[in-house]
Amino acid sequence: MAINSKKTIKKTKEVKYIFAVGRRKSATAKVRLYTDKKGDIDVNGKPIGKYFLGETAENLFLAPLRACNVIGKYYFSIKVTGSGTMGQLGAVIHGISRSLALVEPEKFQSLLRRRGFLTRDPRAKERRKVGTGGKARRQKQSPKR
Repeated sequence: MAINSKKTIKKTKEVKYIFAVGRRKSATAKVRLYTDKKGDIDVNGKPIGKYFLGETAENLFLAPLRACNVIGKYYFSIKVTGSGTMGQLGAVIHGISRSLALVEPEKFQSLLRRRGFLTRDPRAKERRKVGTGGKARRQKQSPKR
């Protein structure tokens, strides 16, 4: 009895990238740094200049690349979720810095550490307390006498 079975073989393409996670407030950025590609930075499928608008934002996200002198040398694909625009921007900067530190640790890590790019900013929204009327620090007004 001959059984005619066909084996399906999945062909997966070997993609070489370095993965890092950056965080700020409640934002999380998952960064993939592709060493074999050169080019731009994509955030959630858009160019980073279209996702984070303005010259100030551009100076902020290019700062770790300028520190390491690698603008245009690597391709970054970033997925960012949570928080607001500035929280997401901080998470992207942290993720880019961490991925660069993994590419060439002996060269980039000390540069990025000195400029404070590898340190996660621990500040977050303060939790709301009971009896404060919906705010974290608001208290009931006290009588004068």
